[in-house]
Amino acid sequence: MLPYIDIPFQYGASATGASVDELKMIFSFLLSYPLAGVLKRIPDTKPYQKNLFIIAVSMFYLVGLFDLWAGIRTLFISSAGAYLIAAYVDGPLMPWIAFVFLMGHMSSNHIIRQFYVSRPDLVDITGAQMVLIMKLSAFCWNVQDGRLPQKDLADFQREKALPELPSLLDYAGYVLFFPSLFAGPSFDFVDYRSWLETSMFDVPVGTDPAIIPKTRKKRRIPRSGTPATIKAVIGLVWIFGFLKFSGWYNNDLVTGDEYMKYGFLRRIWLLHMLGVSTRMKYYGVWYLTEGACILSGMGYKGINSKTKKADWNRLQNVNPWGIETAQNSRGYVENWNMNTNNWLRNYVYLRVTPKGKKPGFRASLATFATSAFWHGFAPGYYLTFMLAAFVQSIAKNVRRHIRPFFLTPDGLRPTPYKPYYDIFSFLTTQATFAFTTTPFMLLTLPASLLVWARVYFYAIIGVILSIAFFASPAKPFLIRKLKERNKGAALKKGEDNENRKNENGEHPVMGLGLPSDPAREVDEAVKEIREEVERRRERGQSVSLPAGGDMKVAVEEKLGKTL
Repeated sequence: MLPYIDIPFQYGASATGASVDELKMIFSFLLSYPLAGVLKRIPDTKPYQKNLFIIAVSMFYLVGLFDLWAGIRTLFISSAGAYLIAAYVDGPLMPWIAFVFLMGHMSSNHIIRQFYVSRPDLVDITGAQMVLIMKLSAFCWNVQDGRLPQKDLADFQREKALPELPSLLDYAGYVLFFPSLFAGPSFDFVDYRSWLETSMFDVPVGTDPAIIPKTRKKRRIPRSGTPATIKAVIGLVWIFGFLKFSGWYNNDLVTGDEYMKYGFLRRIWLLHMLGVSTRMKYYGVWYLTEGACILSGMGYKGINSKTKKADWNRLQNVNPWGIETAQNSRGYVENWNMNTNNWLRNYVYLRVTPKGKKPGFRASLATFATSAFWHGFAPGYYLTFMLAAFVQSIAKNVRRHIRPFFLTPDGLRPTPYKPYYDIFSFLTTQATFAFTTTPFMLLTLPASLLVWARVYFYAIIGVILSIAFFASPAKPFLIRKLKERNKGAALKKGEDNENRKNENGEHPVMGLGLPSDPAREVDEAVKEIREEVERRRERGQSVSLPAGGDMKVAVEEKLGKTL
């Protein structure tokens, strides 16, 4: 660490109440803007200079600012290990070997931080390593795709495939890309290479010259100062909001004795505001890092077909408005940590699925486990994930079987009662996730259960009652009534928001790997096991069924223990 570098941050900490490391982290995000401006001005014809500049800046952040010598070793082990595995391991197991190595290495650091770092506000290397694991596991899959025949690849795989390994200098620049070093967003190596070689900024033949983004002389990267500045300003507003609100709404408030002096509804409100306050920090961080990426040119996504202007949301990671106004679980989780959801979908969920088959139970379970281990081993994470999975299942049932009553029979227009449904859905969604996400912030099991008990486990009771309702004759009754009501009407295709596909034509992974419908996952598990039993019987292999022969019960018990 550079001598005396902590002194201004110590003054700032005493004035704001934030920790020294938190202020240093914000400083690194803001410093990335002028440095990204310098990076952008390095001649396009000299990509090696861009790589060297990126490496030098990241070394300053890691060592000069945070004294993370051990962190450099950690990043080197993960990066070198992934590169060597990609280079010298051949065959279809290569990406999985790399994945196990990377996750195992990161898990050891999660355990060390959980048990040996007493202050959560201290910055260590685990945050940067979490971003790196997404990049490196994707890198190994891209290398594997590059070794396969083009006809065997999906469109996404062809776009991201790497027929040959990059140079060590390009690889180091990719690993240490400083605008997203500590907090993301992550991206694939082909994106980095297309940015480095400036092919990212190619304009399709026949494009109207009037809508081609303006560039500076001798530079191919379009002007990005305005969108980057907007992101920076919004990010700072969120950060200042967090510094202010976290003084009012924090973990100590809900775990302290003062909390029980309030009424039940006020306690729910305080839980909600604790979540808002905590999310402000992430909103601010992700806006700041995205803005620095935009300024460097990495956020460019081409010309928007509707607005006819440059699109800079390639690396968008969060949509605060979508979260804070969500009327259902889908709207809540799909706007959070978008790049991690993309990674889980493209490099876990779809990769576990055998070719020619639809993703099923094993894909969902593998994705859920990956998301859980990627976050760490604090009990609070798992309480949140497990409860959120059932919340999403219930929300799907509500949207399928209750919401249509508030639309016209053709599903095209709202009825006069639809605003009341929307208000109720909004309040229910926000109150439910205020409860559900509390352990994610408190982390420990005693604190999480204490706060849940203080609000009488209202969301868990609601989940149990909802599951019982949809498991009762009420569900067939609703289905029958909907059929009678909609008889003869042409329903709007694709109205079921819970099942809509993303821009790549794939069903999105819900909420950082959460199973979107646990009941359906159990049924799919039963189906897969039965198919495997039949295959083994046909081959003459012995098969042992669960005690009592009730396969579904056994799978449900196993699934419950796993999740």
